[in-house]
Amino acid sequence: MEKSRIDRISELTRLSRTRPLTEAELKERAELRAEYIQSVKASLEGQLEHTYLVDEHGVKRPLPKKQ
Repeated sequence: MEKSRIDRISELTRLSRTRPLTEAELKERAELRAEYIQSVKASLEGQLEHTYLVDEHGVKRPLPKKQ
């Protein structure tokens, strides 16, 4: 996610502390937050896909996926 979009989330949060946000601002903040959460999840999935467990015999195995 772009830094400018993260900065916009922060800006909207700061505004919400000083005054109520408009409907458009609330919608924008919700969309940006959802996008941010999705990017964090994708990043974590990428890290976990490249993580391996090594057993006592030195055999590397990928992490099992949970259902």
